[in-house]
Amino acid sequence: MSAAPDAIAALLLKDGCAMATAVQSKAVSAVALVQASLDRIEATNGRVNAFTDVVRERALRRAAQIDASLFSDRGARTRELPLLGVPFAVKNLFDIAGLPTLAGSKIERESSPARSDAELVRRLENAGAVLVGALNMDEYAYGFTTENSHVGAAHNPHDLSRIAGGSSGGSGAAVAAGQVPLTLGSDTNGSIRVPASLCGVFGLKPTFGRLPRTGSYPFVSSLDHLGPFARSVRDLALAYDLMQGPETAGLHDPGCAQRAVEPVTPAIGRGLQGLRIGVLGGYFRERAQPEALTAVDAVAQALGASQTVELPMVEAGRAAAFLITNSEGAALHLPDLRTRAQDFEPLSRDRFLAGALLPAAWIARAQRVRRLYAEQVGRLFERFDVLLAAATPCAATPIGAEWFEINGQRLPVRPSMGVLTQPISCIGLPVCAVPVWGAHPDLPIGVQVIAAPWREDLVLRVAAALEAAGVVQAPVAAL
Repeated sequence: MSAAPDAIAALLLKDGCAMATAVQSKAVSAVALVQASLDRIEATNGRVNAFTDVVRERALRRAAQIDASLFSDRGARTRELPLLGVPFAVKNLFDIAGLPTLAGSKIERESSPARSDAELVRRLENAGAVLVGALNMDEYAYGFTTENSHVGAAHNPHDLSRIAGGSSGGSGAAVAAGQVPLTLGSDTNGSIRVPASLCGVFGLKPTFGRLPRTGSYPFVSSLDHLGPFARSVRDLALAYDLMQGPETAGLHDPGCAQRAVEPVTPAIGRGLQGLRIGVLGGYFRERAQPEALTAVDAVAQALGASQTVELPMVEAGRAAAFLITNSEGAALHLPDLRTRAQDFEPLSRDRFLAGALLPAAWIARAQRVRRLYAEQVGRLFERFDVLLAAATPCAATPIGAEWFEINGQRLPVRPSMGVLTQPISCIGLPVCAVPVWGAHPDLPIGVQVIAAPWREDLVLRVAAALEAAGVVQAPVAAL
């Protein structure tokens, strides 16, 4: 296991499956691969600002254990681990043993360190992956830009003057920068799909309740999802499959549906035959700039999708999501809002304070509207298997930009970058964000591939077909 440094550096720019194969075959050691990831983080993070913590000693110790196991009497079993030696990182709202769980905040720095890893971190490490650190995010996940006043903005690796998206901006940026091939983030109103779109990587928001949230800092329990970012669809599908399953005994996430595990990895090579694919119009085209529409049209053409359909009640659904988000988010932080308002992120503090004043009757009605909206949208899936829409209304905006314009309407960037994602996560539908290049002169922009609840297999199947055709791709940024 003495691969040349240049070969290891080149391997780091491939996907996780390629890395695992190299470690399994002993072409490269896990220590060398993890060290290469740590070196790239050190060389690039000053410009990208994706990582807020690096667990160097832990990562190298874990990698050394993998290498030792490969040469022991357990070697055959170790080689079967599907993510063997693959470095990964997580949004800093996931518990990491020994670190305080920051959730992007100043206040949580005073919290006691986590006593154990989050459930999904454990599952990936049990599959052979190696955690290397924690990632930048909007404070308490309330925003779409990751312009964090406490630790600085996450920069888009494809243009360092622009945002990485949010709230999982560090998760998208770390993959795009080639620091790690796989990350985890959270998505309440678009926080996986927005960074995936702006950073040009693949992101999966599973069905609400599909993956357990145990060991993660909440934002809005009614809407929070966890999911992966990756450089390839096969990594995305594999990571998702490895994180599925009933919760560990003694743990409980009341929002996690205890459904049977249905592996999706076998589905990604099945092609498109028989799939009924529609393109969302109306609301979703009226709130997108030309570059976003061009991206959707390119994907639709490649899939042979020509039928346009509108989501019923979509504006009411988004309004319901806004109220639920505002109210539940504020309720969670009410004690600190009363006594430590000055320590909150200035860009979200006033929104939290406003949420604390919302009447309970409004929230109850919003939940009823959300249920009716879900029922109405559910009927569309009797006619379609998959729906397409832009993931963001435009490509990445400059860091510090406060406004953008969509069809003549001036809107604030921080809440409005999620205008196309929020109506989908509101009702918990599974979505894969796929990165399109060429719609904008210099930057990527994502398209949402959407299916009915529990049909992650369909969104990943379509994403894999698009990737195989060269329509979507996630190249590492030239930093």
